[in-house]
Amino acid sequence: MADAIVRVRTPATSANLGAGFDSLGMALSLYNIFTVTELLPEGEFRSVAIGEGARDISDVKSNMVIQSYLSACENWGIKGPGFEVVAHNVIPFCRGLGSSAGAVVAGVMIANVLNDVNASEDELLRTMTRMEGHPDNVAPCYFGGMTVSCWDGKNLRCVRLPSLPHDMYVVVAVPNVEVRTSDARDALPDKVEFEDAVFNLGRAALLAAAWATGEWDLLSWGMDDRIHQRYRAKLFPGGEVIMDRVREIPGCLGVAISGSGPSVLALVRGKPRKVAETMCRTFSEHGVESLFFVLEGNAGGAKIEAPMRIPSK
Repeated sequence: MADAIVRVRTPATSANLGAGFDSLGMALSLYNIFTVTELLPEGEFRSVAIGEGARDISDVKSNMVIQSYLSACENWGIKGPGFEVVAHNVIPFCRGLGSSAGAVVAGVMIANVLNDVNASEDELLRTMTRMEGHPDNVAPCYFGGMTVSCWDGKNLRCVRLPSLPHDMYVVVAVPNVEVRTSDARDALPDKVEFEDAVFNLGRAALLAAAWATGEWDLLSWGMDDRIHQRYRAKLFPGGEVIMDRVREIPGCLGVAISGSGPSVLALVRGKPRKVAETMCRTFSEHGVESLFFVLEGNAGGAKIEAPMRIPSK
């Protein structure tokens, strides 16, 4: 790995978790690493990408780490140096696993460190949320674990919930199709029926309460939803059947579309093999190749990793 001036590790995330549309999200133990290897004059940047999305983000103009760095500098009224950044990407792109949120978080953290801003956690998270638009990806990415967030465009409130049991796994199936966030937003209705709103309020509250108190058998109710999943399930092959199949498997405590899809996430207590096999078989039956990850549910948040050497100014 290249010598580091600053190195940031950011986890994958699953947002919109079940009934928690735009408010609940969790970090996953799958990480991208962004390394600043050289400082350059102001306004000059170089980007090297390895792994997922390498072709797309090697272009400086489309690199969200660089763009979020510039936005953070502008937000704080500073003119920071340029740099070369090397991205080692493991998180699949456009699959509902928060790869773009991770880039935003990394860019803001790099801006904070390189320019000695010393922003508070609250200020950093608000800056990240303004760029991303919603807190349910950036909050778990930054803090780790499971978070509940509320954002009104100016004020942000966020609570991190307790950790999952060590014998609980997160199984994520990733089909070989992409769903753009903009398309997933367009699939949602302009208005929600009152009955559906009440349904989701109860389920989201139950999900947070069950997670906070360890009533894990209630997660399946809390991850049920009427606001976004049934619309987004139509955007990818197998989406309209996979969750019904998986939630019936013994040991599966809850299943949901991850983010805006098309990845599907299940919380499993015990052996995760049958859940993973059922997910991938369902996608295969609908003509789509897929892969799966068996991940920890207690992933840490974004982290400035050693070594770190900030050149003197």
